[in-house]
Amino acid sequence: MSDIRHSLLRRDALSAAKEVLYHLDIYFSSQLQSAPLPLVDKGPAELLEEFLFQVPKERGAPPKRLNSLQELQLLEIMCNYFQEQTKDSVRQIIFSSLFSPQGNKADDSRMALLGKLVSMAVAVCRVPVLECAAFWLQRTPAVYCVRLARALVDDYCNLVPGSIQTLKQIFSASPRFCCQFITSVTALYDLSSDDLIPPSDLLELIVSWIFEDPRLILITFLNTPIAANLPIGFLELTPLTGLIRWCVKAPLAYKRKKKASLSNGHPPSKIAKDSTSGEDRDCHQLYSKLHLSVLQVLMMLQGHLTEKNLYGRLGLVPFDHVVPLVEEINRLSDELNPLNASKEIELALDRLAQALQVAMASGALLCTRDDLRTVCSRLPHNNLLQLVISGPVQQPTHGTLPPGFYPHIHTPPLGYPAHPALPAHPAHPALPAHPVQTFIPGMTFPYRPIR
Repeated sequence: MSDIRHSLLRRDALSAAKEVLYHLDIYFSSQLQSAPLPLVDKGPAELLEEFLFQVPKERGAPPKRLNSLQELQLLEIMCNYFQEQTKDSVRQIIFSSLFSPQGNKADDSRMALLGKLVSMAVAVCRVPVLECAAFWLQRTPAVYCVRLARALVDDYCNLVPGSIQTLKQIFSASPRFCCQFITSVTALYDLSSDDLIPPSDLLELIVSWIFEDPRLILITFLNTPIAANLPIGFLELTPLTGLIRWCVKAPLAYKRKKKASLSNGHPPSKIAKDSTSGEDRDCHQLYSKLHLSVLQVLMMLQGHLTEKNLYGRLGLVPFDHVVPLVEEINRLSDELNPLNASKEIELALDRLAQALQVAMASGALLCTRDDLRTVCSRLPHNNLLQLVISGPVQQPTHGTLPPGFYPHIHTPPLGYPAHPALPAHPAHPALPAHPVQTFIPGMTFPYRPIR
């Protein structure tokens, strides 16, 4: 690698970066022939950091910087490389070697370049780059995934108004990337503060994707070999937990935001107030649609978990994540004062109860009713939640029925004889016909309806 480095030092920044990609392609192509998962040696990693991320090798040397035009040209070189590389395994290992965090000073440059590369890939619809980014999001610690999500949201929701339509169009091009993007966005925007409420354009985008095809949020789960024990610190297999958090906390979070705007001492004008209330109304409708889609996905899960032999072994809605969600709802309810936010609290608890019930019935949430009673004991009273944590009336075990089958309430339990048929009742004699009432025109009706 030292000979390669000396030759690269004589080149300009862009041609050196292109040459590094060329050498890495040859190196990993040969490595993949002998090992399915080759390790990145120190030499190639140092070449990447020096000639792509412009991190000087010598200590104390000033960092090199590309100007805006050179950076754009570098992104184009990288986009074209991934587009032209036909072997998916080589693409994946090169992308991973480029952008997997190493815990050193090059990580900031690495993440900045990754955000710009994926943003460009969205703009020009470079599917190979988006697919590589989807796998990267799946295999990288969540703290870095959130940084990529924030970069994309800044580019397509905050920087240029209306550019969200460009992001919306990749739904059909790379559903896998869309699924991972939703998962990382729900990890970023957890509604814990007003700044962490998802922008309305982003919310509308995600709801439109999921409402069009709810199975979108299961793509990673359905297409990934899965162990029962998932690694800690990475994104979840599905965005289900994050989406449930959105739907349940949204009524309370928006009420908190409205309360904060009224208590800052500067009441909004009538025009601003009408605009804000209209936007909030639209967001509440979107959260209702999203909640329906999430329930539909949860109902699909029992069959998928059974097919993968994970039913009862893998909780896609981890109980460890339900506990802090319930604590946040309890804290928000106390903060907002139940007298002034009774409707919002009721809606949040109704959605929580529905999500818990369907998740438990489908096998996505692995816990007992006693666990739920303990966790939810401090929440405000809610009739539906009380029914859920109390559980259904227990029926005798039916050996011939499949698990999860609930027999009809009027079907006699097995082991008990059916009731004998009752004797037929004798027919009643025919009643005499009533006399026909003659209609008298012009006669007023003496009663008036109560107004």
